Amino acid sequence: MMAAEGGDGQADDAADAATAPERDEERVPDVPAEAVDEAERLTRLAREAESAEPTPEIEAAADQYRERRDALAAEYGYTVRVRDEDDTLVLYPDEWMDDGTVRLDRVEATERAVEVSLSGPGDADRYREVAAYNEAVAEAVAEREAAVHARTAETFAAFMSNHYVRPVDDATPAIRAEFREEYLVRNGWPTDEQLAAVDESLSVIESVAGDVDDPDAVDDAADAGGSNGDDETA
Repeated sequence: MMAAEGGDGQADDAADAATAPERDEERVPDVPAEAVDEAERLTRLAREAESAEPTPEIEAAADQYRERRDALAAEYGYTVRVRDEDDTLVLYPDEWMDDGTVRLDRVEATERAVEVSLSGPGDADRYREVAAYNEAVAEAVAEREAAVHARTAETFAAFMSNHYVRPVDDATPAIRAEFREEYLVRNGWPTDEQLAAVDESLSVIESVAGDVDDPDAVDDAADAGGSNGDDETA
């Protein structure tokens, strides 16, 4: 575990150790995997927003992603940092921190820290692949199905790309429920007909997606085809 953002290692009072709360050794680290995945997703979304043409709205969106990420980590008593030297998202227990820096003398068990590489699949290139796929599915729905399904497909594509960076046919029941009950109603300006047909529309979207090459299939085909020595680095 590499320390992020310094810390001079000054000695703490003995009372700090005496009053430290006992922890369940089976819970190391203390933040669940689902929360780590969500923190990574929000970090990537903030980066993707910032890679676009800068506008006040985009900057605000990036800030909101990071605020949501930091608040999520705080729920479990963790602080988020991005270690620039190796492009790694790091979550540290709050008790290791002092005024924004890690106090090395407070690190009693390094395995309680969480590190996630931000280089590789899931970065901005991955976002663009997923968004292009979801848009292709929405266009296919518009070509084949009724307009009520097409409108919902377009909104669902944006929801899955921007909020989850996942293909439309990779939505869990919980994600579908979030879209149906919250996102569509608040952000999709749905008609009464759309709301009445939303479950059918989601089924239609999943069915049509089966005929559209997903991002991983496209990547596999490209890898199989070779690059004649002109390899690109993701």
